[in-house]
Amino acid sequence: MPRASMAGNGPPAPAACPEPLPRSVFKKFLLMLMSLLMSLYVFYCLAERCPSLPAPLLAAAPEQAAGGGGRLEPGSPSLPSWPPAARRKRPKQPRRRPEAPGRGAGSGGGGEPPGTLALLLGEGSKRLPQAIIVGVKKGGTRALLEFLRVHPDVRAAGAEPHFFDRGYERGFAWYRELMPRTLDGQITMEKTPSYFVTKEAPARISAMSKGTKLIVVVRDPVTRAISDYTQTLSKKPDIPTFESLTFKNRTTGLIDTSWSAIQIGIYAKHLENWLLYFPIGQILFISGERLISDPAGELGRVQDFLGLKRIITDKHFYFNKTKGFPCLKKAEGSSKPHCLGKTKGRTHPSIDREVVQRLREFYRPFNMKFYQMTGHDFGWD
Repeated sequence: MPRASMAGNGPPAPAACPEPLPRSVFKKFLLMLMSLLMSLYVFYCLAERCPSLPAPLLAAAPEQAAGGGGRLEPGSPSLPSWPPAARRKRPKQPRRRPEAPGRGAGSGGGGEPPGTLALLLGEGSKRLPQAIIVGVKKGGTRALLEFLRVHPDVRAAGAEPHFFDRGYERGFAWYRELMPRTLDGQITMEKTPSYFVTKEAPARISAMSKGTKLIVVVRDPVTRAISDYTQTLSKKPDIPTFESLTFKNRTTGLIDTSWSAIQIGIYAKHLENWLLYFPIGQILFISGERLISDPAGELGRVQDFLGLKRIITDKHFYFNKTKGFPCLKKAEGSSKPHCLGKTKGRTHPSIDREVVQRLREFYRPFNMKFYQMTGHDFGWD
């Protein structure tokens, strides 16, 4: 009989048992599992969920009716409260890995500011601003806000909200939705330079919160007026000359104070309105000239005023000779240098020297009064 036939009649071969995993492979598997768990924990901590859970968020106030003028009742949870970090010493933070030279905190050195990941994950809440840059147009407000954005504890609205001058009837709930999300200890800010010359703005901001901190960037009113005209000229090339708009009567030298470019620079007049609702100590005046010549010095004053740690320093700036003003070495959330756009730093048209001199004479008494009111000589005369 053939061998194949004999094999087919024999008992079935026993099934092969799987060999147990070697101990070395088992150890590697455990190490990989532990590594995965540790990675998840680190990500969990980066999301700022450990070692403690975030504080409960205040419930949003119900929507106000449009006819209510946006006013909030005292004690409303939507009223902006100054972050604890601005009132008391901040608790010690966990030790971090030393940073490479030239990559200080808040410099945007290729990484995101603390809390950014948590904000991206939808944490934090939208709050009404605790600080507002209220003026002035063509004074340097855009530069100041761009510089402040570098600070990890400052969160600012993108575009100018124009709430207290144009959109007040929409109500505070609408206004709050324009603000970025913030975590505990961060400050919410916005800037709208036209507030400073809006008669109703001080009362409306006071109705939101009497504790709101106000920042005003001021500049030589003559230079500011020429800059204002230059901006308008770039949009409307057919407007009359600066000289013709400046005077009601060129022969008598009577200045036309109804022209906004002239009227904005009468700082003392506008400040009187603000002092009816806010004490002078609650308003910080920044020199537009020094913001160019010494940006770190002026930013230091702003950080002190807001109760923030002085993180923005000289190392964050470099002077752009082409534009004629300072730029950021690394902007918020970027590793590249950043300067303001092409609309900033325009070349001013040539203005008749006699007109400039007449304007200086016109502004001098108002400047003197402004110096007395603020307790600071800005050196414009």
